[in-house]
Amino acid sequence: MQSTAEYLVDLWPEELARLRIEVMPMPDQPNQVQGVARWRVIADEHLVVLYRIPIERMSRLHRDDDWHRRLMVESCVFRAVGELIGKDPWDLAPERFRHW
Repeated sequence: MQSTAEYLVDLWPEELARLRIEVMPMPDQPNQVQGVARWRVIADEHLVVLYRIPIERMSRLHRDDDWHRRLMVESCVFRAVGELIGKDPWDLAPERFRHW
């Protein structure tokens, strides 16, 4: 997770200069919220909170191994950071996902 955040900060230094990422076990969700959040973005604090248990246990992986679990965490970081700065996650690092 940390290396993914550092990678994104290197790509978007101005937008992510004040980025903070925290990891918490579970979200506090009101009863009316459907599903379980995997992250929360608090834009005015430049904060992304990742929720460890939902990411680890509720994500559906087509192969349950270390590599795929790492990719799931990375995808959550990309999606949350994209939400924070108003970018599509695929646009954050297009070269990273371009397979030749």
